[in-house]
Amino acid sequence: MPLSLMPLSRPRRLAFAALSVLPLLALTACGTGTADAQAGGTGQVDAPAAEAGGPLDLADVCPATVVMQQDWQPEAEHGAMYSLVGSDLTVDTDAKSVTGSLVAQGVDTGVDIEVRPGGPNVNFQPVPSLMYLDDSILLGAVTTDVQITALADNPVVTVASMLTTSPQIVMWDPESHDGAETIEDAAADGDPVVSSGDVFPRLLAAQGIIDDAQIDLSYEGTPQRFVSDPAVLQQGFATAEPYIYENEIPQWGKPVGYQLLADVGYSVYPEALAVRADKVEENADCLAKLVPIMQQAQIDYLDDPQATNELIVDLVDQYQTGWTYSLGVADFSVQAQKDLDLVVDDPASGVFGRIDPDRMTEIVDTFAPILVDAGQIESPDIEPESLYTNEFTDDTISMGS
Repeated sequence: MPLSLMPLSRPRRLAFAALSVLPLLALTACGTGTADAQAGGTGQVDAPAAEAGGPLDLADVCPATVVMQQDWQPEAEHGAMYSLVGSDLTVDTDAKSVTGSLVAQGVDTGVDIEVRPGGPNVNFQPVPSLMYLDDSILLGAVTTDVQITALADNPVVTVASMLTTSPQIVMWDPESHDGAETIEDAAADGDPVVSSGDVFPRLLAAQGIIDDAQIDLSYEGTPQRFVSDPAVLQQGFATAEPYIYENEIPQWGKPVGYQLLADVGYSVYPEALAVRADKVEENADCLAKLVPIMQQAQIDYLDDPQATNELIVDLVDQYQTGWTYSLGVADFSVQAQKDLDLVVDDPASGVFGRIDPDRMTEIVDTFAPILVDAGQIESPDIEPESLYTNEFTDDTISMGS
């Protein structure tokens, strides 16, 4: 897929956080990790076995290793998956994956979990494509616009939402856009809106928030353009860039202004859990137990993220892809997810992780025409019901319960 036609969620931030320690004119990084050895934990999981046949016993219904595919490098937005990796974990620094006993709510579920990162580790391939190339992947993190784009060739079905609202933002320099509180305010003088893909810029242009002439698809995942030309607006993530720019990029070292794209119609379900459409039925018994485990795992992770954040940071360090990720960013991300209500119960049902049929219809109505115009799909005629199922979510699970 040409870079300019990729949805905003692909790619995310290339070798981004590492840039704080480099000179401004050398802001790109490359991976050097080629380790052959596997590093791991204790070899024995420190958790009791789940009650046989109980809701946390996956041994008889799920694959021996439940493979989960993320869409980017390890980060706190993926905390639910990584929080399930047991203390007996093994890290494969060649394949860039972590495997261990799947431990949920303090018990060993009887199967293993393998979590694989995306991005440069998979040559930036979309998760639906990876799921059809390797049918061992049971769950993939797929944002709805990516899901719609893949529907014709690699259809997947969303089974639960982990992030309720997209953390993606447009950000700007407060000094260069004095008084700006919204994207529309900051873009009022006609400055470029720099992104790596044209889905969200097309959305902003369709709403009259920016002009077509302001769309600039040259973003490469580095801060060089923003730092050297602070008049531009730039894509980012509320869970990372505000912290990184202020604390980890000495050439900037101050706050940025931003607005969530969700505030202006970017209504997609970000990085929702999806299953290959042709694999849902055969994995139904597994999903009936695994999806509620994932619902609760996200809630539990946000309540107590420390150990998982340390694992995420350690994995990034071991993978050596040129991407760096600090514990400060991870902790900031968790707090932002809470403070900005990025992870909340489904407003329509009060159930955490449930998909709202009306919202999915709105997403299709909004994004299918944009993706047609961008040349990513041929027809806007998409049945919203084909994109999700709530069959496996546990309606008793909520963030307040």
